[in-house]
Amino acid sequence: MKARRFRDLHGILLLDKPLGLSSNQALQVARKLFWAEKGGHTGALDPLASGLLPLCFGEATKIAGMLLGSRKAYVAECRLGVTTSTADLEGEVVQERPVPALSDERIEAGLARLRGQITQVPPAHSAIKQDGERLYLKARRGEVVDVPARMVEIHRLEVLSRTDDRLELYVECGSGTYIRSLAVDLGEDLGCGAHLTALRRVWVEPFREPVMVTLETLRAAAEQGDEALLPHLLPVSAGLADLPAMHLDAERSRAVQQGQQIPLDPEMTGRLAVFAQDGRLLALGEAVDGKLRIARGFNLPSVMTDESAL
Repeated sequence: MKARRFRDLHGILLLDKPLGLSSNQALQVARKLFWAEKGGHTGALDPLASGLLPLCFGEATKIAGMLLGSRKAYVAECRLGVTTSTADLEGEVVQERPVPALSDERIEAGLARLRGQITQVPPAHSAIKQDGERLYLKARRGEVVDVPARMVEIHRLEVLSRTDDRLELYVECGSGTYIRSLAVDLGEDLGCGAHLTALRRVWVEPFREPVMVTLETLRAAAEQGDEALLPHLLPVSAGLADLPAMHLDAERSRAVQQGQQIPLDPEMTGRLAVFAQDGRLLALGEAVDGKLRIARGFNLPSVMTDESAL
């Protein structure tokens, strides 16, 4: 019996990442189940976080960076009165303070100060690189880590439920936001401290209503073969669903494939999803000064053979 080889596979998988696995570990498990030669994820979730992790295989990896920078939404639970070394459950307790009587209005005032464009200091235990090394590695060695502040954008921040010392929050935010840091900052504003106790990512643009698939479902499908497994894979074009679509005729399709610029309406601006006459996704383009500039070209099989499959 021949050993199975990794294959040229293209598409996007909306994985429901389980607790306990890093994003890269989850990627490698899924990649092996599909036997995909090339894969990448679109924004790490901590091992203690679950939820939507879009995985890109093959040509879809060309838009992974764009998805990484897209808007995301989370449901987060934080505990008031306790701060930890990692700002979540993994760390050691560093301080405990009584939780004052907090009215809804007082909590809303604290949330309001965290909406919009804010300056945020990421946790020292994070995957940010400094001098070529992840910060969490420096922090685990006991080194003093100076984490520079960054600008992030919080589009929505609301209370879903609350008890005496627990808040469940809904967060919509831009790229680079640390929900752990939001919990810490809110706790300090409320005068009692806080840390994150649970986190679930619920959507990533353009996948606002994602049908997520678990690793357990994928394992069961893999045992039945590709006919059961491949339908869980979305076409590469699904990652560009929020962009205007441009469908070209045969002549202009050939021109784009040869790297030529083609004329456009001078009033057109912004990014475009460019499709060939046969329905194949050709490129991620951008309308600039009346011409179509190709930001990313795709080498996908014809739609007749299923863009999301082999």
